Amino acid sequence: MNDPSPRITIIGDGQMGLVLAAVAAAGDGQPAITLWSHDADEASALAQTRRSARLPHFELDPIVRVTADASRAFHPGGEAAPLVISAVPAQFVRSVWQRLAEPFADIADTSLGVMSVTKGVEVDTLLRPTQVIADVLSNVGIEAPALGVLSGPTIASELARGMPATMIAAAESPDLADATQHWLSSSYLRIYTGDDALGVELAGACKNVIALAAGMLDGLKAGYNAKSALLARGLAEIARLGVALGANRETFFGLAGAGDLATTCFSPEGRNRSCGEALGKGEPLESYLARTASVVEGVSTCAAVVALAHNTSVEMPICETVHAVLTKAIDPIDGITRLMSRELKRERVG
Repeated sequence: MNDPSPRITIIGDGQMGLVLAAVAAAGDGQPAITLWSHDADEASALAQTRRSARLPHFELDPIVRVTADASRAFHPGGEAAPLVISAVPAQFVRSVWQRLAEPFADIADTSLGVMSVTKGVEVDTLLRPTQVIADVLSNVGIEAPALGVLSGPTIASELARGMPATMIAAAESPDLADATQHWLSSSYLRIYTGDDALGVELAGACKNVIALAAGMLDGLKAGYNAKSALLARGLAEIARLGVALGANRETFFGLAGAGDLATTCFSPEGRNRSCGEALGKGEPLESYLARTASVVEGVSTCAAVVALAHNTSVEMPICETVHAVLTKAIDPIDGITRLMSRELKRERVG
């Protein structure tokens, strides 16, 4: 990519949407960036104060245009946006893109495509976020654009502080992956490219479920031996499911798999790990979700991952145990007992 003036639209004003807007704003040239919010009041407040309660101490660069107007979402700087980044929680991707489908149609022919940073699976359909976007657009007669996934070990609050991080931009379209890499790489964010969007997207969804289990171990003070074993066996489960669905095995041992899993399971700021820790300490799930301002993607995605495993005859005992805890079939201590008392067997990775 040689374009010195990127034009980017970011859909969603959550933590990752905010930090990616900041990353794009710091790029070379004179970037034109629009950040779209689903809520007019929130968009107005963010536009005026440049701050959000979702990310304390963060200040949005003044060059980023904030709007809740769907008709203006895809025209940063008055021109069509070649790159669109979807940063919407998994269970809201469909409703958001149903609102944006018609405005997107106006720029579909000139767009490089849509990159998703969403880490989850739609519960009702078992579709990944990029599949949901394609489904919504096709339902209104819009040919699906190039779609890709941007993922990796990235805690948003660390990115907001300019701490070093890496991601992978995976897409079948080299132009889409290259544009994402070129326009979002910076002195503190290194982006690699790849073509296994399916594997990268699935890894990002499944790691949230394993992170819930890691948090439960923290809440129970089960120790680092147990947690490290959980990560290793959890990664094996993720890889098995991914390969069964057509992904490349190697993907799960890179940034989007092992890298993102480790960050999410060990960081005290990881929302899924934090939720699991509260459950391990005995707090009811409903109570925790009521007091947190963040979307805990793993809670809803867990049921979808277990359903995908059943549909593909893939054994995922850790994810099934987390699901049993979330549905109150067992408590976290019983969950550990169930896993530790499984039939002894030879280790199998992937």
